[in-house]
Amino acid sequence: MRDLVRRVESATPPGRDRGLDALRALAILGVVLGHWLVTALVVDSGTVRGASPLTHLPEFTPVSWVFQTLAVFFLVGGAVAARSHAAARAHHESHRYLHWLGARLGRLFRPVAAVLAVWTVVALAMLAEGVPWQTVHTLGKLVLSPLWFLLVFAALTAATPLVVRVHPLWPLVVVLHVDLLRFGLDGPAWLGWINVAAGWLVPYCLGAAWSRSGPKDRRTGWALLLGGAAATALLVVLAGYPAAMVGVPGAPVSNLNPPTLAAVTFGLAQCGGALLLLGPLRRALRRPAAWAAVALLNLSAMTVFLWHQTAMIAVTATGLPARELLGPGALLGLHSVPDGYGWVLARVAWLPLFAAALLLCCAAFHTYEQGGRRTRTDRPKRPAETKEARRA
Repeated sequence: MRDLVRRVESATPPGRDRGLDALRALAILGVVLGHWLVTALVVDSGTVRGASPLTHLPEFTPVSWVFQTLAVFFLVGGAVAARSHAAARAHHESHRYLHWLGARLGRLFRPVAAVLAVWTVVALAMLAEGVPWQTVHTLGKLVLSPLWFLLVFAALTAATPLVVRVHPLWPLVVVLHVDLLRFGLDGPAWLGWINVAAGWLVPYCLGAAWSRSGPKDRRTGWALLLGGAAATALLVVLAGYPAAMVGVPGAPVSNLNPPTLAAVTFGLAQCGGALLLLGPLRRALRRPAAWAAVALLNLSAMTVFLWHQTAMIAVTATGLPARELLGPGALLGLHSVPDGYGWVLARVAWLPLFAAALLLCCAAFHTYEQGGRRTRTDRPKRPAETKEARRA
């Protein structure tokens, strides 16, 4: 382990912003833990359906405030992409835009191919074995729904040369007017899908602006945190927006599907908190062991994101024989309706097993994120050996 820590430390470029990598890691972990805590697979009359404890236990709504961290991911993505594009232009590579874009998107979409291939085979096998279509649809939707996030992120990445010129206020104004038309003037529901791009463009533009202007002072972080939190509270209390920052089955309005003004203002509060955390994170990551953990997670960030639902499904499916043998309520927190505190406590107890299954998925599929090549561990590349190390 000490040798691994030394190799990670020696392979890290001196100018790398470790705080940004830590924020990205926290955002990924927030999404994973959030999905594991608020997503239940209920076995009912021979079929599997999705459910959420927030439907039955609304007092746990604050959990969604902690684990819905997508805005932080877009903030970091905007900052990193803007810096990378600026570095390419500084090296007189602006004419190679497609090469720059291909390098950035390749790491996003190579792991997607593996997920699609595996789940196509799994879905066909389940249908061939007579598994009900509702079960196949539930599981497939659970696994593939995160892909919307990658499509939006890829589109914003492709638009980075234009996005760096856009002030975050402009997409925020678009979201405001879309919601005013939808909810205030009873406009068509399809208008909300404009916010899929405009809503996530706000933190992405904020990250790009951050990369241009350099480090922000703590006053900026506090202004975003307090202003965003106050705006979100007012929207929930006075304008009737849902308090949950994730979708809740059966709710008339979701803050995420599509994003609402409340989700965007909440994201601004998260971005402010992220800016305030940067200093402490940078200091903490001077320790080689802490940095090694963050660096290794970032190397497999997309693999973790794409396979975490599969890990949960695998554990749930493995427990089905025990359910048949011991009875429906034998494995609380795994197949039962999430309608009580006992389910919540049991689900927390299952998290280590979900994590173990996810580690197995990462061991099997992380090479796709690295272009199908295993990273050599006998001799790490020094920063000067590759352009990609300088731009990562």
